[in-house]
Amino acid sequence: MDDISHSLAFARASDPIELQIIRQRLIAIPNLIEKNIERTAFSLLVQEYKDYAVGFVDASGNLVTQSRYSLPGFVANALGLAVRAGLDVVGAAEMHEGDVFIINDAATLGKHLNDVCAFTPIRVDGRLLGFFAVLVHWVDVGGNMPGSCLSPTTTEIYQEGIQFPLLKLIDRGRKCREIFRLIESNTRFPDLVMGDLEAQLGGCRMGHDMVLEVVAQHGLDEVTEAMEVMHADADRDMARALRDVPRGTYAASSFFDDDGINVGVPIKVDVKVVVADEGITIDLSGLNGQVSGPFNSGREGGAVAVGRMAAKFLFSPLSPVNEGDFGRVRIEVPDGTFLSAGPHAAYGSAGNTHASVVDTILAAFAGALPDDIPAGHHGIYGTHTVTGINAETGARFLCLDAMSGGWGAFSDADGPGPYRSTTHGDVRDVPVEIQEALYPYRIEAKRLRPDSAGPGRFRGGLGVEKVYRFLQPLTLMNKMDRTACPPWGLAGGGAALPAGGEVRRADGDAFVLRKGRMQMERGDVVVICSGGGGGHGPAFERDPRRVLEDVRQGYVSVEAAARDYGVVLGADGALDAQATNARRAAMAAGAR
Repeated sequence: MDDISHSLAFARASDPIELQIIRQRLIAIPNLIEKNIERTAFSLLVQEYKDYAVGFVDASGNLVTQSRYSLPGFVANALGLAVRAGLDVVGAAEMHEGDVFIINDAATLGKHLNDVCAFTPIRVDGRLLGFFAVLVHWVDVGGNMPGSCLSPTTTEIYQEGIQFPLLKLIDRGRKCREIFRLIESNTRFPDLVMGDLEAQLGGCRMGHDMVLEVVAQHGLDEVTEAMEVMHADADRDMARALRDVPRGTYAASSFFDDDGINVGVPIKVDVKVVVADEGITIDLSGLNGQVSGPFNSGREGGAVAVGRMAAKFLFSPLSPVNEGDFGRVRIEVPDGTFLSAGPHAAYGSAGNTHASVVDTILAAFAGALPDDIPAGHHGIYGTHTVTGINAETGARFLCLDAMSGGWGAFSDADGPGPYRSTTHGDVRDVPVEIQEALYPYRIEAKRLRPDSAGPGRFRGGLGVEKVYRFLQPLTLMNKMDRTACPPWGLAGGGAALPAGGEVRRADGDAFVLRKGRMQMERGDVVVICSGGGGGHGPAFERDPRRVLEDVRQGYVSVEAAARDYGVVLGADGALDAQATNARRAAMAAGAR
């Protein structure tokens, strides 16, 4: 019996209303706990940046459901990988009620060491039903720089912090205090890390108890049936979505600036997607090899994760994530690429590359689904971290922030934004007021970048410019990328402006902002700019009234209106119809 028939058989054998109630209750649990972790965590990285994930995993390590509003970068496989490591290393028989395990092993999760997953078994009368898991980005786990994974210049995993192979943190309800002391001694911010850890453990316990409540009210067999139906339904939905995708092989390419060590040497991203009757294959064999700097990921946390994210994003974006989403998605990648790197490579910036690779996979699908794929978005985390010792309090501080930028236009709508990248989801910006209250700098401007959107019949979203002025000496670690590979347009639409920036020293010296670590002095200014989103369709076909409104709003300059859209304005700001018609006719002729 195939999965779809299996699902229908369950629906006939059990009360479908009860199955639906169980399903929705299981889906709700991680979402409720996600909010609880957000309220109880200590660090801004969890409270505001939402760098965590919460989920319920079955007894084999397959994802049942995961929190909707934490980072999409974790939805593909992070929690299941941790649980399967536990099953392999310890074995189900040795995972007892009240145990909690942790792991951040890069060779297993394929992510940077700050991403630590905790999970606890859920047993019903001795029978293992599954696990409740919570992954949290710990703000610091040692290494050669504050923030651990935030250094742009590491060359091996050992420089990036402490590694936790699978460890039992709580043994049948009793804390393993030696492990807690080890954690506390290996972070520069023990109050933040230990506070976040308690929120993480509270989430595990709360999830465990809430799943058992569902079992107590509905019965173990009914809950198990609902879990199997959820998996089968996810597979069925994916099969339905793939049914009408034209069969064939499609390709796309992009590139990153460099790895921070070999400056100026691009990192290539060549992808192919193969659509066949049995599913899709995302072929990442053309990726750049493993790099010297920290822009590597392991196979599961890199290549597999980006392929699954792209498939979920495109074919079943509205349904809660489940392992069944990915049964028809195959990832091909050899060992030794920057998304299938060896276990000793530098992994600190692992996630920073993923959004652009997801976007490139989507661009490949544009050959099959031209009306469904948006143009390229700004595509990077654009992380920039300020760290140092507060001159007034003597306390060590660290603030990580990332850029929002423009998203690509669609075939029938302008691109949205500014938003974070596709692998961020609904992550918020850390409010300016909070940053200025806690850290010794001022954000003098945070504004949209005029003319940063890719022109088109439908234009892309706009990028953002942020201006920092520093009030004391401190360190800036910048991981900006994609300054040479602008977000692309589709169907004749134009590319957007890429990311960029500038350093303006207090003594008057100025230079282009690049990836790396920089010592900043009092009065220095840094300008950080995110990219826009690409345009869709020829820009000379955009409704002139919409161009005029863009000019009025400050999104498009008068010069760009004429240059990019062929819309000419008179001295009074009104449309010059004759000049516009002539300019657009010339643009159309050139396009032919």
